[in-house]
Amino acid sequence: MSLAIAIVMLLGYLLICSEHITRINKATVAIFCGVVGWVLFIIMGPDYVQRLHAADFSSFLAGASFSVEAVNQFIAENLFAHYLSQISSIVLYLLATMAIVELLLNNECFEFIATWCRSRSTQRVVWTLVTFSFLLSANLDNLTASVVMLLILRQLVINPRQRMYLGSIIVIATNCGGCFTVIGDVSSLLIWSRGAVTPGSYSGALFLPAIVATVIPTALIARRFPSNIDLKRPSIFYRGENFLLPKWQRSLMLVVGMGGLWFVPTFHRLTGLPPFLGALCVLGVLWVVNEIINHKRMQTEQPVSISGGRTLQYEVLQMIMFFIGIALCVAILAEIGAMHKLQVWCDDNIHNTYIMSLVLGAVSSVMDNIALVLSGVSIYPVMESTAQMSDYMQSFTLNGEYWNLIALSGCVGGCLLPIGNTAGYALMKSEDVSILWYLHHITLKVLIGWLASLGVYFLMEYFVR
Repeated sequence: MSLAIAIVMLLGYLLICSEHITRINKATVAIFCGVVGWVLFIIMGPDYVQRLHAADFSSFLAGASFSVEAVNQFIAENLFAHYLSQISSIVLYLLATMAIVELLLNNECFEFIATWCRSRSTQRVVWTLVTFSFLLSANLDNLTASVVMLLILRQLVINPRQRMYLGSIIVIATNCGGCFTVIGDVSSLLIWSRGAVTPGSYSGALFLPAIVATVIPTALIARRFPSNIDLKRPSIFYRGENFLLPKWQRSLMLVVGMGGLWFVPTFHRLTGLPPFLGALCVLGVLWVVNEIINHKRMQTEQPVSISGGRTLQYEVLQMIMFFIGIALCVAILAEIGAMHKLQVWCDDNIHNTYIMSLVLGAVSSVMDNIALVLSGVSIYPVMESTAQMSDYMQSFTLNGEYWNLIALSGCVGGCLLPIGNTAGYALMKSEDVSILWYLHHITLKVLIGWLASLGVYFLMEYFVR
């Protein structure tokens, strides 16, 4: 049965990699494979439980007689529930941040970005877009940040070909910006929730490599632009009596929303409660502020939402469903012992965290980086640091370099192709970017930036830290 489960997961991963060919939604594939895997596990439940969880199952029985129903109950209440709690924590956090961003969009909190980018100077437009993409993704998840920035890009630039290049730059910047904070990407959020890193150490280790991985491809791509960019005329939103909401209102909502998200790691450290509770707390406060300052507008027929929120909701919900499916797949692989076997193989044959991260990043270019980083996190447990440990084994302790490297390589390596990350898929839908075009014009530049960022991380790790 373990072989059957492994075959189902392998076929699922192949279908996920070939979504652009089969046109089968990867979230559908991931969820189907996850459910089938757990059903197959239940069928052979007595064998797996007695072989892998004999002591825990004996305690669960508490002297009662052995039965298939008891085995199924043990799997549901102990094994499956354990993974479900981890998955739910991430999903609730993503739902909370999606609602926060929608409130910010409805209050026009990101309109200032379009204003600051409005210039005929190519360099100003490029680097302003990159800066805000990087900073937004450090506070939000990178898919949310990329969707917001792609919406702004369509408001700014007329030329479709220029939007393809600028959209690629946004994808790179949001992925790199998201990887250096524990709340900026699903992968880093997952690593943090597993207790593998602390927010301060993680950001300190990856901040400079993330900047390098952003700046180098951007500089190389920007060389292909003309001196001026074709911009649209500024659009004006009509909201009844006023064309735009007051600046104080937009600023207040932005400060409460983004500042609250920065408080989430502190909330977790002070209370020990899951990060999603901190995000829900921020959402509650922001919602109250929104109700108060928009009370008059809500009582009239003036619009209180914008169309961009629907796009954001759809993309984020797709990502959430894909994450749930992949997490279920990885959980079942861990339960049947496949992850432990992979750990032993890596220790015996690779024995180098940099090579592991390079392989993970390369595979992330064709398979979604969320799936690869989730798999990478599940291979190794967070180990206790001891004086007798080798440097290699120290990489898997709290704040070890393995966790930093797989997060960096997963996010940046996933940008080698647009199918390697959810933001890339958003770009393909938004600007009709093909894989061949991206491979010809963008991939090599991303590869140079990725290798340079790993070099910077190596220098910081061995000569600075």
